[in-house]
Amino acid sequence: MTPGILQVFNRYLSPGGEEMSVNRIFQHLSAQHAMSRCFFDSADWKGESAPGPAGQARRLFYNKESRAQFETALDASGAGVALFHNIFPVGSPSLYHAALERRLPVVQYLHNYRPFSVSGTLQVDGKVVQDALYGSYWKEISSGAWQGSVVKSALFAVMLKALHRSGWLKSVKAWIAISDFMRQKLVSSGSLPEARVHTLRHAWDAMPQPPVAEDAGYYLFLGRLVETKGVIPLLDAWDELRAQLGKKTPSLHIAGEGPLNDAVQQRVRTNPYIGQLGHTGGETKREALRRCRAVIVPSTWWEPLGLVVYEAYDYSKPVLAANSGGLSEIVQHGVTGLKHEPGNVHGIVQDVLAMEATPATERLVIGSAGRQWLLREASPQAWLQRFEKILAEAVKS
Repeated sequence: MTPGILQVFNRYLSPGGEEMSVNRIFQHLSAQHAMSRCFFDSADWKGESAPGPAGQARRLFYNKESRAQFETALDASGAGVALFHNIFPVGSPSLYHAALERRLPVVQYLHNYRPFSVSGTLQVDGKVVQDALYGSYWKEISSGAWQGSVVKSALFAVMLKALHRSGWLKSVKAWIAISDFMRQKLVSSGSLPEARVHTLRHAWDAMPQPPVAEDAGYYLFLGRLVETKGVIPLLDAWDELRAQLGKKTPSLHIAGEGPLNDAVQQRVRTNPYIGQLGHTGGETKREALRRCRAVIVPSTWWEPLGLVVYEAYDYSKPVLAANSGGLSEIVQHGVTGLKHEPGNVHGIVQDVLAMEATPATERLVIGSAGRQWLLREASPQAWLQRFEKILAEAVKS
């Protein structure tokens, strides 16, 4: 008999790809398990009804209310396993403690580098810094990695240090990394025992047939406008392309919102070949994907996987990606797209020039190869089979 599963997740202030993955995982597991949820919300710590600074600091280390909510959900569901995603800050380490005391096996999904990094990205001043994987958080603290605050980052770092020393993480019987790259970094740093860390890339519910593709000649960036997504190098690359190509410069359409919105608007004013779509969803997003020439994913951090690549492949579009993190595994250079060194403006320019020089018929072949990769490597059925093996090991251990 398959055990019931309680899915636990702390929503971020800004919904993103992780929350969509959490929902997708719930749907896929519902085909085989009795699923229930226990969600927390970072927005609860904003506004007039939020706990004060001292109350938030106390709850960051151990939130008794969140533990009670978790245990109530657990008792109501009768679940035999907890599936954790992000649980910070509102959920807190109290959830691991409760699971350990109840001898409840936890499967921990790692969508980023928490609980080993203050920011979750390992980035400091635009560069990947591995120190946090080895237990040193000073550089992340000094850069204000969490919410732009040195004080809050220091508190988060002390909380992580206390969590790792507490022994409560023994409740986690299986850790799921979403790329081989991520797994290797966590294991080689000594952050996690190799036997309990598994690679399981996300599944994708591909369209039965891709829509009839057009090539309107523009390149599409689709994602949060944040430093880790390589927005600034991308903008710089388009200025360089304009300097080289003049009126023959292809257009760049930027879809998304975030802290770098003003920087994008400034480039839109000075470079006529850059356009900003803002937040894009629904039919607008589908049309943007259907009509682009290629999707650009210039991330500068160790992107754990990069689901925007899946989206591009679903529409049979080539991908121009940074050769970083999980992106290096799912984009095949010269087959499903092209790869450049992370943050390398010249590399982005060369990828675009190469794609511009590629005949339209060959671009279609590249897009089709991406679609075939998606159907072969990201099927929900294969994902579920792999998850069941990981779950079985977790329950046994």
